[in-house]
Amino acid sequence: MVKPGETLKIEKIKKPENGEIVFDKVLLIINGDNIKIGKPFMEDAKVSAKIIEEGRGKKVIVLKYKQKTRYHKKAGHRQPFTKITISDF
Repeated sequence: MVKPGETLKIEKIKKPENGEIVFDKVLLIINGDNIKIGKPFMEDAKVSAKIIEEGRGKKVIVLKYKQKTRYHKKAGHRQPFTKITISDF
């Protein structure tokens, strides 16, 4: 559930910064006590957002270890993301 002016971090999208993106596959609309559910998507429902920045998240350490065999392997991972602001729907 999103509201206009809300800032979100989503999976990386290949669009230019300061660009505009439209999400047209909306599953659910809640307007007060009125709830509409799509089958599977809502028709004529769109959410537009502005891309603010692209980046990478904090490093997550991945450690593999097996006892008694002197095996250990350490790796790091940084998940790429796109930061967006919801403009209207």
